[in-house]
Amino acid sequence: MSHHKDLQKLTAAGLLISLGIIYGDIGTSPLYVFKEIVGTQHISDILVLGGVSCIFWTLTMQTTLKYVVITLRADNKGEGGIFSLFSLVRRKAKWLIVPAIIGGCALLADGIITPPITISSAVEGLVPEFPHLHTMPVVIAIIGGLFLIQQFGSSTVGKAFGPIMFIWFTMMGVLGISFIVQDPSVIRALNPYYAFKLLTSSNYHAFIILGAVFLCTTGAEALYSDLGHCGRKNIQVSWVYVKTCLILNYLGQAVWLLQHNGQVLDLNLMNPFYKIMPDNFLIFGIGIATVAAVIASQALISGSFTLIAEAVRLNLWPKVKIHYPSEQKGQLYVSSVNWLLCAGCIGVVLIFKHSDAMGAAYGLSITVAMLMTTILVSRFLRRKKVPSYIVNVFLLVYLLIEGTFLYGNLNKFVEGGWFTLSIGAILFSVMWTWHVARKIRNRYVKFVEIDDYYNIIKELSDDETVPKYASQLIYLTSANFNSEVESKIIYSILQKQPKRADVYWLVHVDVVDEPYKKEYEVDILVPNKLIRIDFKLGFRVEQQINLLFRRVVEDLVKNGEVDITSRYQSLNKHKIVGDFRFVVIEKVLSRSHNLSLYEKGVMAFYTYLKKISLSEERGFGLDLSFVTIEKVPLMLAAPETVDITRVI
Repeated sequence: MSHHKDLQKLTAAGLLISLGIIYGDIGTSPLYVFKEIVGTQHISDILVLGGVSCIFWTLTMQTTLKYVVITLRADNKGEGGIFSLFSLVRRKAKWLIVPAIIGGCALLADGIITPPITISSAVEGLVPEFPHLHTMPVVIAIIGGLFLIQQFGSSTVGKAFGPIMFIWFTMMGVLGISFIVQDPSVIRALNPYYAFKLLTSSNYHAFIILGAVFLCTTGAEALYSDLGHCGRKNIQVSWVYVKTCLILNYLGQAVWLLQHNGQVLDLNLMNPFYKIMPDNFLIFGIGIATVAAVIASQALISGSFTLIAEAVRLNLWPKVKIHYPSEQKGQLYVSSVNWLLCAGCIGVVLIFKHSDAMGAAYGLSITVAMLMTTILVSRFLRRKKVPSYIVNVFLLVYLLIEGTFLYGNLNKFVEGGWFTLSIGAILFSVMWTWHVARKIRNRYVKFVEIDDYYNIIKELSDDETVPKYASQLIYLTSANFNSEVESKIIYSILQKQPKRADVYWLVHVDVVDEPYKKEYEVDILVPNKLIRIDFKLGFRVEQQINLLFRRVVEDLVKNGEVDITSRYQSLNKHKIVGDFRFVVIEKVLSRSHNLSLYEKGVMAFYTYLKKISLSEERGFGLDLSFVTIEKVPLMLAAPETVDITRVI
């Protein structure tokens, strides 16, 4: 808790951490934005000045106002990101699950395209100096190495990110100033008139220009996603410096482009970002750019891990193994996601080959994510009792801005946007299937009143004619109320090999909207015979039920609320603790013919996902040597009546 409070303070260390963690994507955009705006067109005053004006006002309206000023206020106990935002507003409107899933999938798809385009843009700076250099193998090698080191944790490397990114932004600002002084009049480009003039000019396709301009703000979602790592004040203050350096660099590139007015340049060989560097500094500049690109990629990869971990806890993604390679808060590693992202990134390099081609695939999915965030933020503002007219203006303005950018990016669909949208669609099908299948399964789970079984459970526990199954027998229950329990658990205890135990435990895990909450409640249903424990865990807390349960039992023993000493005479006299055994009931799909065609399809895909996902017992962090798995049919229809005749 103190660590969280420290993050909210404005400190030099916090500012440096912010530079290192959250500005990689938006901070490396000057590598390719002007290349995309100018393309193969003749350089002109209106194109260059209008381009800078569009960039400046996009960064101002989209990044500064929407994210830094407004969205950062939607913090969930200090945490940000689209799933944190969804957790804040979901109780009032169940349909918000749709924009939350779409936004999450779009962000994950963005995580596949960002590393290739940023690293390629940096490495391609070597081509003018080394014309015969094949950049693809270099880019693939860097990407492969980046994903390879993820399993060791990035906390050590992360400590250097802040200073390196400070050097990067300072370098961009200084290089920009070195050209601005050659033509100070370029500052007039900050006037929105030039943006308006460019977008209304008959000589240029406004929506193609907007699709390219949008790339300057693609890292804005990261500002919000990493709120918990940096704190609102540190982000807001550091953004002032970052934005200043970005604008100075764009203005410097504009001056260089205006010096080539009327020409058509091959911007792959004459990238204005590198052309404003002194020749004797170029190699160092490319080196710093490459490191900055790697840092940008690292931020997206780490963000993808966090997003998947949150989706698992919110039951929006199949259970996967989540590792915690260091003690640093929020530092985690998801092996399956890591290698899927790696394969996706290498696939992007092999398919598109050059950064300019990747630019065609970039931006479309992140526009969708921003639109979804706008919808969720508007609901948050209503929840905070912000006047309706202000919320409506916010919604109207940003749906218009982002809708325009989306339309501008649609022309990229054929050129490459299909790739990220296809990835996003696949991810959406997984999340939506997992969410809907859980609702279908819950529809058919039968609950019974547990107090009807108090006496028989007590009698079974004392019945020495029944072999003892375990001293302490623990069941995981999905029943939200203490008065209920699944009928399958009662069936397991009383009928499917009657299980005698000294104490029966019911453990329920409730994932709550507060990200790092760790609380539990104890309800002693039958003293020293039947006890229920309810864990309330935040959606960013690792569900190590084995360890958490042990800690709770220790507290109960210390308070004299339960006796876990073995009841076997030979062990009891030596005060030896009895054995513990978890029983996990796995519901197997059965008799699904009364489901609709859509629901049958969902359950079929869910069954496949279930096979390749982490098992329930591993997902809850249970010690497998003390776990029994019982498969029971999930009856989705009443058993068919069978007619048969006896003949003898």
